[in-house]
Amino acid sequence: MPSRWRPWLRPDRPAEPEPVADPVARRALTVELVIVFSVTLGLSGLRSLLSLLDALLQPAPLSQQAVALNVPQAAANLIDLAFQLAGVAQLLAWGALGGYLLWSGGIRLARIGLDRTRPGRDAAAGAVLFVVVGVPGLGLYLVARALDLNLTVLPSTLGDTWWRLPVLVAAAAGNAWAEEVLVVGYLLTRLRQLGWSENAGLLASATLRGSYHLYQGFGGGAGNLAMGLLFGRLWQRTNRLVPLVLAHTLLDTVAFVGYALLHGHVGWLR
Repeated sequence: MPSRWRPWLRPDRPAEPEPVADPVARRALTVELVIVFSVTLGLSGLRSLLSLLDALLQPAPLSQQAVALNVPQAAANLIDLAFQLAGVAQLLAWGALGGYLLWSGGIRLARIGLDRTRPGRDAAAGAVLFVVVGVPGLGLYLVARALDLNLTVLPSTLGDTWWRLPVLVAAAAGNAWAEEVLVVGYLLTRLRQLGWSENAGLLASATLRGSYHLYQGFGGGAGNLAMGLLFGRLWQRTNRLVPLVLAHTLLDTVAFVGYALLHGHVGWLR
C-alpha cells in the first residue's frame, strides 16, 4: 500500500459512541430513526418500490420505458428556477437534520468525518472513489438496460436555460449531502449506538440506498446497493464522510451535466 494512502485508510479514528443501554433512551433513538426516514429517504424508498411495481405492470419492457431525474417544474422560467432551488434546499435540509440530531445528542460532526482537517487527502480519495464507482456503474446500467432490467434513465430534461448547468451541479451536491450524511454518517452511528454489529448496520444502510433507486429498475437498485456496501464499509474503516460526499457529487455532476451537454450528440444517449 502506498504510504500516502495509509493515513486515510488506517487513521487514528475518533472513539466510537458507546452503545446505549438505557431502555428508554434506546426506544427514543429507534423512534427518532423511524421519524427521520419516514419523512426523508425511507419514504423515498417506498415510493421508488411502488414506481418499479407500476413499471413492471406496463405492457412495454422496462428498457422501453423512461424515467427523468431533473425535470421542469413550471412553465415560467424563473418560477421553474425557484422550484429547482427549493428541491436543492430540501436535500440540504435533510442532511442537516441528520447532522443536527447527532450534534444535539453530543456527537460532534468531526466524529463522523465532517470537517476540514484533511482537505487534500479527502479530495484525492473522493476522486479515486469517483473513478472506481463511476466506470463500473455506467457499465452496469448499460447491461441492465440491454437485459430489460432497467428503465432508460434521463438525468435531465431541463430546457437550455442560463441556469440549467449551475442548478444541475447544485442538485448533484444536494443529493450527495443528503444521502451520505443520512444513510452513512447518521444511520450507521445510530445503529452503533443501538448495538448493531458493523455488518448488520452496513447491510441495512446499503439496502436503504438501493431501495430509493428502484424507480430506475433492478439495475439501479443493485448498483446502488453495491455502492452503499463500498461507501458504508469505507466509512466504518475511516470515519471520513467528506470523501464520500465529494465522490457522490462528482458522480451525479458528470451524469447530470454530461447528459445535458451530450444528449442529441451521442448515439446511445436516448
